[in-house]
Amino acid sequence: MNILYIHQYFVTPQEPGGTRSYWLAQELIKNGHKVTMLTSSSKFSEDIKIVEIDGIEVVYIKEDYDQNMSVSRRLKAFLKFMYKSSVVGMKQKDIDLVIATSTPLTIGIPALILKWFKKKPFVFEVRDLWPEVPIQMGAIKNSWTIKTTRLLEKVIYKNASHVIALSPGMQAGVVKYIPKEKTSMIPNMAKMDEFWPRGKNDQLMEKLGLKKDSFKIVHFGSLGLANGAQTIVESAKLLNNREDIEFLFVGGGSTEKDLIEEVEKSNLKNVKFLGKFPMTDVSEIVNFSDVSMISFLDIPILYTNSPNKLFDSLSAGKPIIVNSAGWTKDIAEKYHCGFYVNPNRPEELAQKVLYLKDNPELVKEMGQNARKLAETVYDKSILCKKFVEVIEQTE
Repeated sequence: MNILYIHQYFVTPQEPGGTRSYWLAQELIKNGHKVTMLTSSSKFSEDIKIVEIDGIEVVYIKEDYDQNMSVSRRLKAFLKFMYKSSVVGMKQKDIDLVIATSTPLTIGIPALILKWFKKKPFVFEVRDLWPEVPIQMGAIKNSWTIKTTRLLEKVIYKNASHVIALSPGMQAGVVKYIPKEKTSMIPNMAKMDEFWPRGKNDQLMEKLGLKKDSFKIVHFGSLGLANGAQTIVESAKLLNNREDIEFLFVGGGSTEKDLIEEVEKSNLKNVKFLGKFPMTDVSEIVNFSDVSMISFLDIPILYTNSPNKLFDSLSAGKPIIVNSAGWTKDIAEKYHCGFYVNPNRPEELAQKVLYLKDNPELVKEMGQNARKLAETVYDKSILCKKFVEVIEQTE
């Protein structure tokens, strides 16, 4: 099949960000399909730039987007890409199937247009339950907008040939509108060849100004509002007298500046903001850390999330601490690979950090359990094959 894959934030392993679409596209190509990726970028001067990357024909549409943008600027970026990708998509020839991956929800509109005007079936991938996430977070308050976006969500699901959700909670949100047999649950993936246990990179540790023998808790990936990383800083305050413990933030986002200001104001010596890195360096930092923290605000809709950092942490063989009372809590507890802490009680995180530091054999055992879970359940080779099977069965 010739597949048009629409993903506004497509990145490769050489770039910061989630690489799920890259690996899914690679598996599709391996199975004999042609993939054209329609995405956005501001790194080219041309309005449209076509580049072949590892067998994927990537069509870059010039459009800015950054997690530090205000809500109104993000909305404008979503709408502009929606329009431009619809125009470019309509010009694509010999397309057999469209895959559209959210967020944002507006990514479904070019897929709808291609179905209605060119009779092209589409598969819709739900990475977050929009519009419910921005509604519950207070970003969408206008009653007309809420009603309209919920209607759009329903229309997209009903017109899709199949809907792929990234967590059980997301799938439950979808089946309110369509039969369950038209859906699949394929979570984010553990990338075994990018995150794995190995010797520690002392040179990078020294370059980043980190203590060689400290107990390190890492939070890597987005620092957006939904991540609620303030609770980690509050926990760090309770442990500021411990020179043998360091909290590491890798990545960036809209709350990073405020978090840094809070750390400086509180004179915390045990919190380090390392910035953004390509995947290879992120892997090294996670590898020399002792525990991985997966943090979100205490909002029910966020319990459905399927964070990349969790599955990368499992792959890296790291115990996980989660503060979201959904299926990630179930994973940590069922497979004995980590702990759940209440995001509204920073003392719980501080206590768990101290407990793990004082029990290195438990850290080792949980890390081994995490790696085994990644290998047997969440490895990308397993989940990519499942994705391709769903695509090939779609009419």
